[in-house]
Amino acid sequence: MEDKIALLGMTLSELKSVAGEIGMPSFAARQMAEWLYGKKVASIDEMTNISAKNRCLLNERYTVGCLGPVDCQRSADGTVKYLYRTAAGGYVETVYIPDGDRATLCVSSQVGCRMNCRFCMTGKQGFSGQLAAADILNQLYSLPERDTLTNVVFMGQGEPLDNLDNVLRATEILTADYGYAWSPKRITVSTVGLRKGLKRFLDESECHLAVSLHNPFADQRARLMPAENSYGLQEIVALLREYDFTHQRRLSFEYTMFEGVNDTLAHAKELLRLLGGVECRMNLIRFHPVPGVDLKGTSEEGMLRFRDYLTGHGLFSTIRASRGQDIFAACGLLSTAKQQGVELKKTE
Repeated sequence: MEDKIALLGMTLSELKSVAGEIGMPSFAARQMAEWLYGKKVASIDEMTNISAKNRCLLNERYTVGCLGPVDCQRSADGTVKYLYRTAAGGYVETVYIPDGDRATLCVSSQVGCRMNCRFCMTGKQGFSGQLAAADILNQLYSLPERDTLTNVVFMGQGEPLDNLDNVLRATEILTADYGYAWSPKRITVSTVGLRKGLKRFLDESECHLAVSLHNPFADQRARLMPAENSYGLQEIVALLREYDFTHQRRLSFEYTMFEGVNDTLAHAKELLRLLGGVECRMNLIRFHPVPGVDLKGTSEEGMLRFRDYLTGHGLFSTIRASRGQDIFAACGLLSTAKQQGVELKKTE
């Protein structure tokens, strides 16, 4: 499989090029797309409305490119964390989160991450490589619960805008009529905010956007998130003000709360000043301990006070429910353990 090219992750125009290369009629591209993204076959031999001769020619150079998970951890609350091996040999995590009639998949976009956020285990791995569109889509394609999915969030390992070409290719396939035909409203892409990628994403995609904020003061945010030094919140918010988020597309900010670091009244007031007039919501996130990180999560009472203050002053805020804590659902823990040959055990 290593010397073959994955069909998974190809757009319709790329599948047309494949068909032309093999000597197949151009309509065969849509047939391949239907087998891949509609019927989700595991092998080219299952594409039965393509002639045996052409399937043989396809098999010589191409493969579907689906790889099942190599490990998983199941939480008492129904959350499942899967570990996938990429085509290049790395490991990435995917978290399946069922919630009533909704089922969300949190997917990864890179092996490791360059952003090195202080509170993130993935950042401590360093950066090992980009995920191809096939690797990104395989997290859905090979998911045992794939037929139950209602939403996808790019909030797993890696910075999506640091791998923007492959993320946009994946979201195109997820939303295109030849692909999964999902509404962009079912997809959210999260970012720390990168200068070169943010505007392009806003212009080329209709998916929801979530910005990792975590502190409204530039100097304090830089101590948590080094990316602030290259593209600051003031510039990010100024750019976001140029776009309309009052209709289909939603803008949200993610704010992990750390005791004594970003949870004071001064921080709440600065958030209101910074985001005043921006149509958005604030997602407050509980922090759970990460090995080697000297930060402590804000108490439940503190989070409630912070939420109520923001919402009471016009910035709608929610506290994100914690899921999968007994299986180490925070990004980077399972893949780090795999790389180090350490077995993680569920907490009681």
